[in-house]
Amino acid sequence: MTTEEKVARRKLSLLELAVDLSNVSKACRIMGYSRQQFYEIRRNYQTYGSEGLLDRLPGPRGPHPNRVSAEVEEAILDHSLHHPTHGCLRVAQELSLKGVTVSSGGVKGVWSRHSLTGSQERLLRLEHVFRQKKIELTEEQIRLLERFSPEFRERHIKTRFTGELVAVDTFFVGSLKGVGKVYLQTVLDCHSRYAWGRLYANKLPVTAVHVLNNDVLPFFDKHHARITTILSDNGREFCGRPDHHPYELFLQLEEIEHRKTKVRRPQSNGFIERFHRTALDEHFRVMGRKKWYESIEEMQKDLDEFLGLYNTRRPHQGRNMKGRVPYKAFIEGLPKEPKGNPAVEENAA
Repeated sequence: MTTEEKVARRKLSLLELAVDLSNVSKACRIMGYSRQQFYEIRRNYQTYGSEGLLDRLPGPRGPHPNRVSAEVEEAILDHSLHHPTHGCLRVAQELSLKGVTVSSGGVKGVWSRHSLTGSQERLLRLEHVFRQKKIELTEEQIRLLERFSPEFRERHIKTRFTGELVAVDTFFVGSLKGVGKVYLQTVLDCHSRYAWGRLYANKLPVTAVHVLNNDVLPFFDKHHARITTILSDNGREFCGRPDHHPYELFLQLEEIEHRKTKVRRPQSNGFIERFHRTALDEHFRVMGRKKWYESIEEMQKDLDEFLGLYNTRRPHQGRNMKGRVPYKAFIEGLPKEPKGNPAVEENAA
């Protein structure tokens, strides 16, 4: 039994007690009602029956007679969706220019029924509505989303096999007395982290071509593999006119795709940047305090020993390496040769 039914039962008991006692005053005193309340209860009971004993809230039943029409309410909600920061007076004035007559109080009443009284609620409604829609993003919007979204910022370079992506970069080692500046031309296979490096007194396109032609490509040819794509920054030793720049011409001759990182985004070539830090911490800073170098050839000899250690005996803790040495990852990542057709092999035999 609900509270309203209990109150109605108590009122009915009051009427029955007054009949039994034949004394309204005494019945009201026992039940805790006033005589005015008694006569009002009896009048409602005589007019509406048992339903008259239920308490009713004052005001009209159902929609208020002064409520705006459904068309006006829809116009208010539509305007509030496209202009969620407009106040109720501004909305009423804007709608009056479109031929919809409504007061600011009417606008506020519509907002109250839909829980949109605050601008924050209307902004959340706008966000919810447009979140459900499928929209086509422009290239600029996609670029901005990739720039500011953590999901895109934390993406990693993924390769399927050895040689699919090879990173190259130039690293300034330091200055050598009597020689000048010393640069390291680095090449690294992104799948296996196998690295090659050669020191030069300048950073010209010919030095970038030299390390590829003399060290990297012969190593790939020895293992019957090839380089598919090279990733570099926008340095002058790597980039230029495709029909004139030596490095670009060399890649075209070897049928290697040249891919460039975004300007001022060294993390796009993060594998080789991390290798440079490893070489700096574990080799250059250590050997620079143990030995006095007088020529690049001496530095190159010690660098070759470090690269041998790095590639064949040093466990790598990088992504997907799982403690393997780069040379082992290089061999395991070589593309599998497709098996020949048995019928063709028999005919050839």
